[in-house]
Amino acid sequence: MSTAGNPALGLLAKDDPVVLENVAAAQQADLPVYLAVPEDAPDAIVRVARELGAETVDLSAQEMSPDEISEYLNVHADARSDPGLIIPEDSAVKLDIEASVEAAASESFTTTAVTEPETKDVEVLIGIPAYNEANAIADVVTEAQNYADEVLVVDDASQDETAELARDAGATVVEHGSNKGYGGALKTVFEEADIRDADHLSILDGDGQHDPSDVPAAVRTQKADDVDIVIGSRFVDGSETDLPLYRRVGLTVVNVLTNVSMGVIRRKSWVNDTQSGFRTYNRHAIESLSEDDSIGEEMSASTDILYHAHEHGYDFEEIGTTIDYDVEDPSSHNPVSHGLTLVGNILTTIERKRPILILGVPGFLSSFVGLGFVYWTLSNYISSGTFPLGLATTSGFLILVGIFTCFTAIILHSLNTHLPE
Repeated sequence: MSTAGNPALGLLAKDDPVVLENVAAAQQADLPVYLAVPEDAPDAIVRVARELGAETVDLSAQEMSPDEISEYLNVHADARSDPGLIIPEDSAVKLDIEASVEAAASESFTTTAVTEPETKDVEVLIGIPAYNEANAIADVVTEAQNYADEVLVVDDASQDETAELARDAGATVVEHGSNKGYGGALKTVFEEADIRDADHLSILDGDGQHDPSDVPAAVRTQKADDVDIVIGSRFVDGSETDLPLYRRVGLTVVNVLTNVSMGVIRRKSWVNDTQSGFRTYNRHAIESLSEDDSIGEEMSASTDILYHAHEHGYDFEEIGTTIDYDVEDPSSHNPVSHGLTLVGNILTTIERKRPILILGVPGFLSSFVGLGFVYWTLSNYISSGTFPLGLATTSGFLILVGIFTCFTAIILHSLNTHLPE
């Protein structure tokens, strides 16, 4: 019965068809299945399980507790030289066989099975990526529960009590085994929102900078105007955010570059606050973003999401929101280093995806100005009889740089157009 290399699955016969689903899933994954059959086991379940390939283990002659049944199956699997045994806490709950096998690889012999995530319909879900937010997370969760059907906290391997405090405050908590960064936590939020079939997903920071009471306005706007993403903006009417000057200047630069990198030239079509973490996504956006593996793991994920949304033709709308920077221990990176990293990533994206805009246009202008210097050079030579070497050198340099830049832009544009990503 044993399949070399694969652990076995031990189940208890119950009057529930989910038991048979687990048998079939295990068999499909080439796992041996041992079905413990107590005296009161339903005959139909036992018969179909055998037909599916399960080996039955008769328990009718003895009374056993759940722990004793597990130990009995453990001995049974060991006697058949199985490399391990997976036992669920409840055989009538649908199991994630693949995740259970992965978990078994890191255990000794007996492993508790991993169950499939419970799916439930949620209209408004508030998702909170969190890392070391023990100071504020309980208050954020408590407040957020007033405006959502469910509050989900993704704890990104915090080294404090963030997960425990969030759970005690009433949030559903998903914990990362290792730190995956802000983008990795966002990715998990989208995946969990997709599992819950959420109609609206609002993202809040775990440090208390965002006001959960803004969520209903974002959801109302999304419903009324049928837009995919509603962004809580610090730069539109309704916001009273007190931004320090250096932040305002830095964000202005990043906002301009981000919009240019998306090919948005008209000012009225811009996203005014490209780095806002407070966003609300509709069902369509949730599904698409949950499947996108190109979103980065770090803070640049906010920009990556905008690129994804722009490429998929999502509709945006911004509403005013006030961000409170006067909170205890705000979870923010150094604004200077973070800004420089963002600018570098955006410039790389512009060069890669919009070479005509970032290289071709300046190249053309350089060549055009160079031709103007040629005219100036010739005019001076004709009128004075003396050849202006400086003007001639400048004109030649501008023309050569312009031509080289234009050809580079054309080549990059051709590669982007004709080569797959």
